[in-house]
Amino acid sequence: MPFNLDKFVASPSIEELDSLKKSEIVKVAKHYGIEFQPLMRKDEIKKHVLEYLVDESILPSTVLETAITVPTDNTFELKRLEMEMNKEIRLKEMEREREKEEREMQWKREKEEREMQREKEAREHEFRMKQRELGVIRGSDPKVGLDTGVFNISKHIKFVPKFQEDNVEKFFNHFEKLGEQLKWPRDKWSILIQSNFTGKAQEVYSALSIEDSMDYDKVKKAILQAYELVPEAYRQKFRKYRKADTQTYVEFAYQKERHFDRWCASKKVSTFDTLRQLMLVEEFKRCVNDDIRLTLRKIRLTVE
Repeated sequence: MPFNLDKFVASPSIEELDSLKKSEIVKVAKHYGIEFQPLMRKDEIKKHVLEYLVDESILPSTVLETAITVPTDNTFELKRLEMEMNKEIRLKEMEREREKEEREMQWKREKEEREMQREKEAREHEFRMKQRELGVIRGSDPKVGLDTGVFNISKHIKFVPKFQEDNVEKFFNHFEKLGEQLKWPRDKWSILIQSNFTGKAQEVYSALSIEDSMDYDKVKKAILQAYELVPEAYRQKFRKYRKADTQTYVEFAYQKERHFDRWCASKKVSTFDTLRQLMLVEEFKRCVNDDIRLTLRKIRLTVE
């Protein structure tokens, strides 16, 4: 039903006023000469109309108690500003926390780098000290500690191949071939080979006793273990080795055979019985659960 201003004026009520649209309330306000701002909300204009009707005793004062109290524009603005300010404060707090965490992380990184540098310097110092104890320092006087009678170590160090951390086994094979070809005394091999050690090999060598560091086989074993080139590593190389696209089948078969031979050699397999035992043990470990395999490995390491 369309709004009838005359009907409302004749019999105004709070129920009728509540049902009106803003445009209709505006007509009522203008009829009574009530001042209001055009941009006011509907509820604000309605409140002004109610207050006028109560003041004029057209409606009872009780209607104001049930009327909705609407915040003024200033209240909304203050609330909005407060929310924005709180948001800005939270963002600043988060930024401070982030900066604090970054400073702490940077401090930890710098501390770790300093510790690593100190450890590296300590290892290098220990390595140089061991070299001095052995009397083998590059660039030193050949007559001081390097000239060991018939075999002059200083003249042969330059022939030692460059140490390769990514292929330790190849390094030892190359070195041993050179040692045989150049007829280096085997008791001098440990002194020759240590001259080119780097990285983990240098650390392992530095940790050996003077007596063990003079034994080539012990040096080789310690370094191979450090790089995990132990029987298990040889076994995995043999089992996981696959033909590369660039290989011929003959080359692949040859490399596969070499991995198998190294695995057998590392386990000291030289007879049919020891080979049979090796294959049976591997098959047994393949068929049991991880806990059993781990226990067997610990027992083996303890025995060795």
